[in-house]
Amino acid sequence: QVQLTESGGGSVQTGGSLRLSCAASNYVARRWCMGWFRQAPGKEREGVAAVDSEGRAKYADSVKGRFTISKDNGREMFLQMSSLTPDDTAMYYCALDDSRLLCVSDGPPAVTGTLGWYWGQGTQVTVSS
Repeated sequence: QVQLTESGGGSVQTGGSLRLSCAASNYVARRWCMGWFRQAPGKEREGVAAVDSEGRAKYADSVKGRFTISKDNGREMFLQMSSLTPDDTAMYYCALDDSRLLCVSDGPPAVTGTLGWYWGQGTQVTVSS
């Protein structure tokens, strides 16, 4: 069973920074694609950023220039968030897409299906004004 473990959420003031981490376990494919999604109360889930095992990244327009997604040499990815605003307040979820369509499809990060998708438990990010 693939497991995704997130860490790094918290509370900051506007303009602050946070770094999220997500580690995938029990996933053996050599090539992989992982991403971050967020959902605020009363809003739809939004794709934030995605990165694949080759290091190719994509971002939602709302976070370009402020967030940076990266990975290590294993199966762990990171989201460095800077210049945070209250609009960034949400539960952030790590996801792994076994098909890798999340990373190779055109456009911003988006859920492309249900089969082969794995999700973390979520980590809360709260930005106060």
